[in-house]
Amino acid sequence: MTTNPDWIMIGGDGPESYNQQSSYQRALLEAAKDKMTEAISANLSLDLISNRFNVADFGCASGPNTFVAVQNIIDAVEEKYQRETGQNPVDNIEFQVLFNDFTLNDFNTLFKTLPPGRRYYSAGVPGSFFDRVLPKESFHIGVMSYAFHFTSKIPKGIMDRDSPLWNKDMQCTGFNQAVKKAYFDQYSIDTKKLLDVRAEELVPGGLMLLLGSCLRDGVKMSETPKGTVMDFIGESLSDLAKQGVTEQEKVDTFRTSIYFAEQGEIRQIIEENGKFTIEAFEDIIHSENEFPLDPKILAISFKAFYGAFISAHFGTEIMRKAFELVEVKAREQMSRLQNCKPGMQYLIVLRKN
Repeated sequence: MTTNPDWIMIGGDGPESYNQQSSYQRALLEAAKDKMTEAISANLSLDLISNRFNVADFGCASGPNTFVAVQNIIDAVEEKYQRETGQNPVDNIEFQVLFNDFTLNDFNTLFKTLPPGRRYYSAGVPGSFFDRVLPKESFHIGVMSYAFHFTSKIPKGIMDRDSPLWNKDMQCTGFNQAVKKAYFDQYSIDTKKLLDVRAEELVPGGLMLLLGSCLRDGVKMSETPKGTVMDFIGESLSDLAKQGVTEQEKVDTFRTSIYFAEQGEIRQIIEENGKFTIEAFEDIIHSENEFPLDPKILAISFKAFYGAFISAHFGTEIMRKAFELVEVKAREQMSRLQNCKPGMQYLIVLRKN
């Protein structure tokens, strides 16, 4: 894959940045804290907790959610150590956190905003998380927060009008079975490779914690609130083309390298890979579900996650106009959003075999 994909989050600390607009994702990470603590307590061997303990976040973006995730892990490891040994972890354990993302990630903002008073050393690890980025057996617990749904590339044929795999939508809606299979096949290849390289880097018995979104079995992407908003984005870009603000050809060649798999598909891929045992596949329940159904919040949140991707293809001004229309569509079609089928927020706990 390319070293620097178009879907890098908007960096910096401005009003459109990932940092400013990812509060609902942070709330979900906080909601998962107890389940993360339970998983580490139950599945991490005390023998792995030595004087140096390495935590790695793959797809860290520019913060601040990565800090919540790694602190949850460190708190859980310290709690387990103190409970089972009776000793103070501050006296006996040094933590190192390895922050990984693509080379165009805004590591400057990440390190400028490191939490004061943190009890860990930190290092940046630029590179694709689909590839090896760390030495063998070099970390004890890894985490991926909302990065497990990416593919390394758009499946072949998806943007070719003459192909039976031509996808008229910007995303995999789930309604075209040939398109869905093409996305699933690419996702399966990429995810198995990701699991292979993490298994090489992780110490024996170490854990990978995956937090993210997926579809409940049998639910199509465009039947969920997230999928519906992504449909709004595609419709808004088409509206701008009709108004002559952008070119229709650009709209026709804009597709996402994202696949929100069904719960059963994720389980199937991990089990077929064989490098990890699934110790838990938890449904994270949050008061706002995946995100609050407020038109403005929806537009702001999706701009944070997809804005850079859209800007790379259309330019920043078109991206901003598109999300203005997304907010209007969300307000006008709120009943459609309210009647959607729920997605699923998960915590998957994997132990290296």
